[in-house]
Amino acid sequence: VVKRRTGGYDGRGQWIVTKENIEQITPELFGEVIVEKFIPFDGEISIVGARFRDGSTRFYPVTHNLQQNGILRYSVSDVTLPKQAIFQQQAEQMLSSIMQELEYVGVMAMECFVVGDKLLINELAPRVHNSGHWTQLGCSISQFELHLRALLNLPTPELKTAAPSVMVNLIGIEHNNQWLDLPFSQLHWYGKEVRSGRKVGPLASRLRKTKEILLSIVPIASVKPDLNRRLSLQVPHPQPSLLNLGKALLKSVAAFTASLTS
Repeated sequence: VVKRRTGGYDGRGQWIVTKENIEQITPELFGEVIVEKFIPFDGEISIVGARFRDGSTRFYPVTHNLQQNGILRYSVSDVTLPKQAIFQQQAEQMLSSIMQELEYVGVMAMECFVVGDKLLINELAPRVHNSGHWTQLGCSISQFELHLRALLNLPTPELKTAAPSVMVNLIGIEHNNQWLDLPFSQLHWYGKEVRSGRKVGPLASRLRKTKEILLSIVPIASVKPDLNRRLSLQVPHPQPSLLNLGKALLKSVAAFTASLTS
């Protein structure tokens, strides 16, 4: 894997290089990139936590993520998922060690590859994180409020989740008011200019059980989880309406959610 040293994000400035496509690494990239060994992994998780000025820490439940084309597409938070306790313990120990060593204050996120029962750190973000947007609806304290509490060293209770939650990243799509009619859901629109491949806002949903997270949003009877196909979006053609595109995204995340419990 070849990555730019600076300026890379959301899959930009990254190349997976093989003998067949090595020509894409052009001479002008030399001195501007780093090279890492490609790691076959079973899945991706992230954890968002905070260190307070007094050295105490708080952590949200580990979130399971699906990336497509280098961009986070979905995050699922459910404390009842398989191996959740194993991943939670590892992730908290790893992120806590980093924050304590740096004497960091505030919210920090850590993304990891899952390889068997082990976690390998893929990314550190010294800030609130895209995979933590579900906390605005699904937790007693959002990651934004937690950041301020940590900076000000305010009393903060244990972080409590209300229910399983899903966050869908809306990418390169115009705003649609019909999304506001989705039950148990909350839309946060960034107000950015809409561009292809650009995150324009997260749509968070929560319900009583993982299997019910999206059943009230779209019919998913025909959706079958298939991780080998990376859950490619089945977007209607030609000229899909905004609502149909939104439903296609939600059908795909429903399949991803189902795959986590299979």
